[in-house]
Order: sequence, then structure tokens, then C-alpha cells
Amino acid sequence: MHTPSPTSSSNADRVVPLVIIAPVRDEADLIRLTLDSMVAQTVKPVEWIIVDDGSQDGTADIVREYAEKHSFIRLVQRPDRGFRKVGGGVVAAFKFGITQIQHQEYEYIAKLDGDMSFGPHYLELMFEQFAQNPKLAAVSGKVFREEDGQKIEEHIIDEHVAGQFKLYRRVAFEEIGGFVEEVLWDGIDVHTARMKGWTTLSFLDSNAILMHHRLMGSSDKNVYRGRLRWGRGIWFMGYHPLYALASGVFRMREKPFVIGGLLIIAGYIGAAIKGTPRYDNLEFRQHLHRWQLGQIKNLFFKRKS
Repeated sequence: MHTPSPTSSSNADRVVPLVIIAPVRDEADLIRLTLDSMVAQTVKPVEWIIVDDGSQDGTADIVREYAEKHSFIRLVQRPDRGFRKVGGGVVAAFKFGITQIQHQEYEYIAKLDGDMSFGPHYLELMFEQFAQNPKLAAVSGKVFREEDGQKIEEHIIDEHVAGQFKLYRRVAFEEIGGFVEEVLWDGIDVHTARMKGWTTLSFLDSNAILMHHRLMGSSDKNVYRGRLRWGRGIWFMGYHPLYALASGVFRMREKPFVIGGLLIIAGYIGAAIKGTPRYDNLEFRQHLHRWQLGQIKNLFFKRKS
């Protein structure tokens, strides 16, 4: 099938072979932003499955309200496990959503969070990227949050893809084996894709901005706990010690300033001291180390020059 590349509002009723799965839990305060963003898109997914993962608020009722008006939106529900399981729980809910897909001829699949908003041309611009590069596995815009009336970027490198709205070419997604049920699932997947010869991309475009309405890493208890969890996650994923240190230093410039980066480093070192298990794929970890050391080398020589 020719990848759609719409360029104007005349494509408002165009439907693409995309299935979006949104695992959500207690998002009643924010999910209307995501719902409104999706129904305003210039191209629509063939199916949007919203997996209510045990919400105790009005999330499900809000989704039903929109589903009654828009046939591509569908609510499915999972029993309440009694707590928010960050990382692994999101992927488990996503995988449950895959089992509920009705339109099996889809060619693209996406995972979307329920606390995001984005402009009406977002999907249009993502599909333009797919059309330009047949080896592009996954794509996203850049992520921002509003702070004191300003848009603050949640920095990710261009080779990474935002976990909040991760859009995949189906054949690539299936080749990497989907997402793993771990905190750093959204890093493992893109590195696996590159290891298998695909490319991944996040790009900055004013019409493709993802607004995140919750501070990254703060969904479970508080952001400090989130940063420690992040450090343990990069240990599990297999980060090289030098890259882990560099990552912690880099994140010191984001809220919570300095302490956040220190907590990431502490989480990594703590997991190392305890001998916490790592991602059981030696080829992946070796590939990751080569890539990370290459990134450090490139940064060093760039600054030196």
C-alpha cells in the first residue's frame, strides 16, 4: 500500500491503516486533551483502542462519551491490579490491547499515553516521514511540557522516539518482537530496531509537538522516586557506566534540578552493587555499548574541534 502523505485539510476524512493502543489508568483530569487531539487529526487511525487499566476515577466514562460519537474509538477494560505498575504495567496493558484489535490488516501500530496533546497535523507529518524513508521503523515529534507559561522541551536525541506516542511500522515492530515489560521498554525497542538495520527518528516541527501534561517520570508517587527508577532501568537495559554517568549529568539541568540527575546515577550504582539482573540479551548490550561509546566519542571530538 502507498503510504499516505496528506498535505491539506481536505484530507480530514482520510483513514490510514494505523491501530493506536492507549493504556490508561486514572487519567480523568487529562484524557480529554488526548481525545480532542486525536479526533481533530487530518488523518485518522482505522482503530484506536483505549485500554482502561483499572481506573478508579471517571476515565472510562469519558472515553465512552467520545466512543459514542467517533466509531474508530473503542474502550476495553482490564481488572484493577490495585496499583500503578510503571513501565511493565503499561506494556502489559498495551499487549492486552493488541489482542483486542479488530482491523487485522493494519500496517502501522502506535502506543499513546493518555496525558498528551498535539496539533491536528501530527499524524499527517509522521506519515510523511514514513513515506520518505522505507527503513524508518518508528517516529515521533519532540516532547514539551508547559512550565510558567513557557514550553520546556523534554530532551531526547534525534535517534530516540518519544515513548509517550511511539508510532511504528508494523513489519519493524514485529521484527523486534514488540515491547518488553520493563521500565526502559522505550529504549530497548529503538536500539533493537537499529541493531536489526532499521532507523528511528524524533524530529522538531512546530506542527508536530507533543505536549506532555505531566512531568516525565512522576506518574508513580513522585518524580524523585521516578528518577531512582530511571537509574535502575538504565542498569537493567545495559547502559555502559560512562554513558550512565553522562546521562545523569545531562539530566541535572531538568527538574528536579541537579538532584534528579544524581538520583539517576544513584539508582544505576545501587542496582550494580546489588547485582540486579540485566536485560538477558548479550548481543543487544554489546551493540548498545558500541553505540553509546561512539556517541561519547563524537561529542568529545565535536567539542574539541
